[in-house]
Amino acid sequence: MTSAVDGLKQRFMAMSQPDADGVYRNGAAKRKARTELAMGNLTQLWNEACEAVSFDVPATGIGLGAVGSLARGQVGPSSDLDLVVIYEPHALTDQQLNELANKLWYPIWDSGLDLDQSVRTVAQCEAVTDRDLPAAMGWLDVVPIAGDTGLIESTAVSILERWRKAARKRLSELLGSAKSRLDEFGRMAYINQPDIKEARGGLRDSVLVSALAASWLADRPHGTYDDAVERLLDVRDCIHLVAGKDTNMLLSPYQAKVAAMLGLADPTLPDGEREAKSIDDLQTLLARVGRQIAFSLDSTASRAEHSLTHDKPRFAFFQVFQPRGGGKRQAPTFDVIAPGVAKHEEEIVLAPGAEPAADPNLVLRVAVAAAEYGLPIAPGTLRNLKKCPIGDRNWTDESRELFIRLLASGPALLNVWEDIDFIDVPGKLIPEWLGVRNRPSASAAHRYTIDRHMVEVVTRLGRETPSGGRYDDRHYEALLLAGILHDIGKRPGVANHAAEGARHATVVVERMGFDRDIVRWVTLLVREHLTLSEFTTGRNPNDPNVGDDLAGRLDHNPVLLDMLFDLTRADGSSLGATSGETISKQYGWSKWRETLVRTMYNATRYHM
Repeated sequence: MTSAVDGLKQRFMAMSQPDADGVYRNGAAKRKARTELAMGNLTQLWNEACEAVSFDVPATGIGLGAVGSLARGQVGPSSDLDLVVIYEPHALTDQQLNELANKLWYPIWDSGLDLDQSVRTVAQCEAVTDRDLPAAMGWLDVVPIAGDTGLIESTAVSILERWRKAARKRLSELLGSAKSRLDEFGRMAYINQPDIKEARGGLRDSVLVSALAASWLADRPHGTYDDAVERLLDVRDCIHLVAGKDTNMLLSPYQAKVAAMLGLADPTLPDGEREAKSIDDLQTLLARVGRQIAFSLDSTASRAEHSLTHDKPRFAFFQVFQPRGGGKRQAPTFDVIAPGVAKHEEEIVLAPGAEPAADPNLVLRVAVAAAEYGLPIAPGTLRNLKKCPIGDRNWTDESRELFIRLLASGPALLNVWEDIDFIDVPGKLIPEWLGVRNRPSASAAHRYTIDRHMVEVVTRLGRETPSGGRYDDRHYEALLLAGILHDIGKRPGVANHAAEGARHATVVVERMGFDRDIVRWVTLLVREHLTLSEFTTGRNPNDPNVGDDLAGRLDHNPVLLDMLFDLTRADGSSLGATSGETISKQYGWSKWRETLVRTMYNATRYHM
């Protein structure tokens, strides 16, 4: 027996196909059409189910509603359907509810669509959203489909009101969920094979932005933010079309086809080069929209947190009678921690009187403060820092010192670098950075993009040497600079990225104004950053010629050998995946591998 949803999955796919030239256009219109088709067919399915059951379904007290992506009008070509039957306790018996639900759910399953379904009373809906934060996010959009639509609408209003009343208490939980996802899935801008829903800057973050706006704690951004969400939904739609299933993982086998479907493949380029260039452009697109969504979440969350802080006035009634207060609100307090930089309400902000347009080093002072104090940069401060007259030829003693302090800040560097990269600071300081920014790595052993990988490497470089000593300031500066530049030569068409990187590194470090020794050390480390690994896997450490050869490449300098060992260890341990895996959170550095590398290190040190 046929039903209203028979072939719905196939119809979704058919109406979602790209144009004749293979490009997916008018994604928003296609999502609207899929949503309207689904809602119409589900309304018809409800009517069919009501006629098929052995009892009369009452006109009031029970209805069918949509939640999740269907309720938001964002259903994809292969998205699952999130549906709920909401009923009043005495509308139907449990047996009748079960019979009606079977008449609804089984035809959807038979059609091949994935289904997330539930049957709940209004009180149960409220209870679920009260205790389950992910459920609350999905249920802030509840749209009636059929049956008692008034019941569905009143339930939606009740859930929204409860969310607004509880939002002040649940704000930390909501932001904590975003932090947990960041720890698990990483930042979309820096992942070679990202989950475009769960990664930082993904579709889940856009749901959080809407939830914050629905709480009335802060308004959400519009304009470029809305455009970024729509473009990311286009990417999701193309993944569905290429994969032929409901998935949010942009895996390597999908990337060239998705890029072509998004219109990123240049037909004038030859095969191979065209695909590689389109994947680079796809990663750049994801980085741009991901950063915009992540920044919008951060700025909305910051405003929400500030609204909670300022819900309570900074004065009390008794202060009206105190001369000190003058009966007026007290001004906000700023803890100035560097010239032009202050702490305020657990954020790094500009100090009163700071003039970004007249201070090229202000952005580095802000970045260093954020890293060393472990505090985020206020979104408004980031916007103001765009005015700083940053240039790649404006390096001074202060800017060099600040840059090294930033690189030496350890794991805190990761978030700070992401913040300043959002306003294009690294590319302005080091134009060569733009050649690798957002570029995916061709190696399956790399989880991260090339630029993120280099930042990860720097966070793992400390002052202690593998021989048990400590680097002096100048050698440590050279090691950090080599870390941030070691893969700067990974550009399209480059066969030997180490040699190409050494060429760029020399120019960069000279332009920064470092002395000749530091330039030479950085150049050597970048040129040889693969050598210790290559000797370990391809040469015999017991052959005296091998140790002598490697020692000669390092000018028979034991400190340079120490630095190369540390750079090799940091490079291997920051891959984020091991060779042969599609994606992994394991590091490509093990005790076994460290033993091999250290054996070669010891053999070389003997010849020094």
